[in-house]
Amino acid sequence: MAEHLGDNLKLLCSHYRSIAEVCRKLAINRAQFNKYLNGQSRPTPYNLKRICDFFGVEEYELGQPPEQFARLIGARGTTPGKASEGDPLLELLQPLRDNAGNLSRYCGYYFEYSNCMSVPGFILLSLVHLREERGTFLFERQERQERTRAGEAEDWVRCRYLGAAFALQDRLFLLDYESLTVNEMSQTILIPSFKSRITRLNGLKTGVSSADGRNPACTRVVWEFMGAEINRVNAYRQIGLYRPDDPRIDADIRQRLTVEPLKNGLFEIE
Repeated sequence: MAEHLGDNLKLLCSHYRSIAEVCRKLAINRAQFNKYLNGQSRPTPYNLKRICDFFGVEEYELGQPPEQFARLIGARGTTPGKASEGDPLLELLQPLRDNAGNLSRYCGYYFEYSNCMSVPGFILLSLVHLREERGTFLFERQERQERTRAGEAEDWVRCRYLGAAFALQDRLFLLDYESLTVNEMSQTILIPSFKSRITRLNGLKTGVSSADGRNPACTRVVWEFMGAEINRVNAYRQIGLYRPDDPRIDADIRQRLTVEPLKNGLFEIE
């Protein structure tokens, strides 16, 4: 990692106003951080984790050659491990793969808006990347909740979900798991768009709160299409928790996330 760490950190820092701003947000001494940039020193495991969580990258990715790392920042992809033949889970899901529709027109990056299950009263903005890999549609969802305590540095709680997407009978089904802790799963069902241009998709998401009770919960969700290629670092800077009246959350998003009354004991959207 030491060989390429400095160059890759410089690329990440170039998406911020200054290195000083990055050091302030990370609560890392500027002189020490300069040693990382110049390849004179390697971060401690604690600082390395903070750096990775802040920029939304993995430790091994920081060690990649600069050209490869630059491509990753522009369009990130992850390659899951190859399952062995005769895997019962693969056999169980095979009918879904055989009967699922083509999601190619939906591939790209999205901002996902949802009512936060862990911090009630806030809207959680996440970054989703849906892609096709050898005929299978996979996605990655990045979440980050930033917490600032009085007199203390900013702290980040980061989640990274990996999953698969299926188009079945005019609905988009997405199943995923939290890959950093592997302690939860969630499901999202989206209503597809029949317009020539995809803008926003409505749906429902179920999961569990990360609070102590880990209560199962359900929320309306909105996916906002951003494009097939984006500046991922700049997009990652925007994800986090927002108050519903925050001017960055427009009236249409707030209306789409509004909870409607139950119908015969069911929570449905149209």
